[in-house]
Amino acid sequence: MTTKNDIEQLFKRHYPDMYRLAMMIIRDKETARDIVHDVFESLLNSDMKSATIAYLLKAVRNRCINHVRTLSTRERIRELYALSESEIADEDWPDDEVIAVIRSTVDSDMSESCRRVVKLRFTYGKSYKEIADTLGISEVAVYKNLRHAIDILRKKFSQNG
Repeated sequence: MTTKNDIEQLFKRHYPDMYRLAMMIIRDKETARDIVHDVFESLLNSDMKSATIAYLLKAVRNRCINHVRTLSTRERIRELYALSESEIADEDWPDDEVIAVIRSTVDSDMSESCRRVVKLRFTYGKSYKEIADTLGISEVAVYKNLRHAIDILRKKFSQNG
């Protein structure tokens, strides 16, 4: 059984890596911190013999995924694009011109694999798992393609803005 002292040592040694992973996925300091703390709390309440860094990172990743799954679509968009509620509440958002720029960017500025992942996710509403199964890639590859697509779109809109 892991003692409080063992968990404290794990916390001191691995917290930065765990927090960094949570931030990469969630992009919210408070939520990332809460997720990492929840992992350590669960260790305190479990009868686990020992915990490795691989276990801790996987636990953080899984809790982040669960957190994202619980968010509504509107919250996901707001967090992903860091928009204020007033920008999302606008009935004209996104307007036809913005949609045209997004489609054009997806078709012309993204790799074929990135384009397929984006279309499956946003046109057909498929989950990461469904996309991974359809394309024969890992869920991590799906995430990386979507992250890359969002970076391309952000860059495009920052140039036009």
